Amino acid sequence: MAGHSKWSKIKRQKAVTDKAKGKLFSKLGREIAVAAREGGGDPDFNPRLRTAIDNAKSQRMPADNIDRAVRRGTGDLPGASFEEVTHEGYAPGGAALYLECLTDNPRRTLAELRHLLDKRGGNLGQSGSVAWMFERKGQILVPADEWGEDAALDAALEAGAENFESEDGMYVVTTTAPDFHDVLGALRDAGVPVEEAELAMVPSNTVKLEGRDAEKVLAVLHALDEHDDVLKVNTNVDLEEAEGADWEAP
Repeated sequence: MAGHSKWSKIKRQKAVTDKAKGKLFSKLGREIAVAAREGGGDPDFNPRLRTAIDNAKSQRMPADNIDRAVRRGTGDLPGASFEEVTHEGYAPGGAALYLECLTDNPRRTLAELRHLLDKRGGNLGQSGSVAWMFERKGQILVPADEWGEDAALDAALEAGAENFESEDGMYVVTTTAPDFHDVLGALRDAGVPVEEAELAMVPSNTVKLEGRDAEKVLAVLHALDEHDDVLKVNTNVDLEEAEGADWEAP
């Protein structure tokens, strides 16, 4: 389960430039707009929207940007209509990829992702080719320097969490998909600080890659994350080894 949160950590470390922040805000805005479109613009009655807004705030997305995204989703402001699509495939070394996308042109996105992976030694697969390797789980990241481990563990277990791990200065609270919003709400009600929270496709098993294979996988993950239409990159590669590899962004 730790692989997904490890990639989130690597992304946070890389997203330090204004350009990277702008791209991140664009993706967060799409998620907010889709959540508002699907469940309404009031976060008090739309758990998905509340989570999307909280994540945007944790990334210091300006309040005006958040408000515009909500209003685009509800139709109060004009804007492109985005569709949720998923794509599955493999990175170099046999690492599985499950990509969650928001796009206004699914055919274009498919063609661009196929080209991106082919160019870097990966490939797209058929629907269902890797989905069986993943399970939808809630993952909630709590900064360890802001909350004691025993207190965080007690709050997570009392809220109904499925698993609790300490990793790289974070507590990773894992939930079942149906319990995600209830656990997240209970943690917030208990005053536990949440840095990031999302429903993610978590691998049931991971593969270890080292050396050049690890470098290639990190480059592919970064390129996919840079793509405007890719909202979430889920992989089964063990990033404990890959994190320290030398790599270059495409």
